[in-house]
Amino acid sequence: MSGFVRPGGIARRAWLRACGGGLAAGLLPTGAVRAATGDGPAATVSIDNFTFAPASVTIRPGTTVTWTNHDDSPHLVVLPALNVRSQAMDTDQAFSHRFDAAGEFDYFCALHPYMKGRVIVKR
Repeated sequence: MSGFVRPGGIARRAWLRACGGGLAAGLLPTGAVRAATGDGPAATVSIDNFTFAPASVTIRPGTTVTWTNHDDSPHLVVLPALNVRSQAMDTDQAFSHRFDAAGEFDYFCALHPYMKGRVIVKR
């Protein structure tokens, strides 16, 4: 089986990027979730090497935060205080949520609970 390429890892990531860079064009790959849309301010959080980066983001009300998974493993963002939960995001899939109220909102990955982050919304 020396010619076999398993559907994960580097080959899969390269294939997804070669499929047109949908995220850069504003399109989400099939199965990606977008909980909020709009033309307001935006912030991004990368998921890579089983870490949210940045671990804490400070934004103003009305800002949409987008988490993008760059790992080869799926991740699932949960914001318990807001009762918000993404679907499992595969490699290069994204999830967005708009934060309208001020406060501090801790989140974690439901599939890897040691992965934690915080969104701070200040007026």
